[in-house]
Amino acid sequence: MQNLRKKFPVLNQCIYANTAATGLLSEDLMEWRQGHDLDYLIGGSKMKMKSFEEMPQIRETVGSFFGCKAENVALVPNFSFGLNTLLEGLPKIQNVLLLNNDYPSLNWPFETRGFDRDYVEIDEHLEKNIQEKVETGKFDVLALSLVQWINGVKIDLEFLKQLKNDHPNLLIMADGTQFCGTEQFDFEDSGIDVLATSSYKWLLAGFGNGFVMVKDEIKGRFDLKSIGNGSVDRDGSKRNNLPFCKHLEPGHLDSLNFGSLKYSLEFLDSIGMPHIGTQLKKLSQKAKLEFTAMGLLEQSVANRDGHSTIFNIKGDQQLFQKLNEQDVVCSYRGGGIRLSFHFYNTEEEIELIVKMLKS
Repeated sequence: MQNLRKKFPVLNQCIYANTAATGLLSEDLMEWRQGHDLDYLIGGSKMKMKSFEEMPQIRETVGSFFGCKAENVALVPNFSFGLNTLLEGLPKIQNVLLLNNDYPSLNWPFETRGFDRDYVEIDEHLEKNIQEKVETGKFDVLALSLVQWINGVKIDLEFLKQLKNDHPNLLIMADGTQFCGTEQFDFEDSGIDVLATSSYKWLLAGFGNGFVMVKDEIKGRFDLKSIGNGSVDRDGSKRNNLPFCKHLEPGHLDSLNFGSLKYSLEFLDSIGMPHIGTQLKKLSQKAKLEFTAMGLLEQSVANRDGHSTIFNIKGDQQLFQKLNEQDVVCSYRGGGIRLSFHFYNTEEEIELIVKMLKS
């Protein structure tokens, strides 16, 4: 992983512990994007029309990377657009189970549409809390982030798989924005029915691109109405016979942004997601051990077995400012300091942060 750091020049200037806010742009992707816009500059509409023809290939790349059929992949500008468009087609007579203080862009779309809702707490017993609620038989939908944005609590994917097996009629919808790009993942083999994500964090694909993946068996739960010229690929004869995912693509898809997604997925694939997952597990264990020893983590994190590489440590604005002054890029979230580490981070960087905190 050390050689890969050279592709991210910002790492020469700071300890970048802020991928949970924004993933880094690599030199390679920047060069590809410059080449794309140069082609646009000299090719105009001819270049753009050709690039539109590449969208099926981009769906294939996403599907191959995450274990999903290409026709069940929708390209969307971000998670929020994808979820809101889907919920417009979900009947309102649904009982929905959410997590208290989950990401606003996940919870708010359910809350503003008036679905009947209940909540579970995000603590060391998260899976047990969910199971107890679901076993009441009251819920049609479970919607949650796979990794929590504030403190990095990560749901047990095997638990979700077993939950779906035990409750096949439960529609499980997931936000993968803080998860996708952190480990190898097979959507079809998971317990998740709908996964939507933005790609500018751990997938390192820049802003303006994301995707939604769905399973065949849940398409009948939705009555989607969104439509546009993009839904029919500029062929009006397709208007009355749209595939499910084309309802989520009503307008033009930007070749720069979605081309960036394809490029980034191929880059991550060249590294190997098993290698990335191994590196992140090492960083997670190192950071958790150090921060727990210093008493900086909340119990809901310290007492769980597994965790992501997102940590919210105890600290005020003054400490946050001091870290910034020492070139540690991080975020102030939820009344604490959020540090997040990707494969381009090192255990030595974590040790440096720990020394700063101790001093």
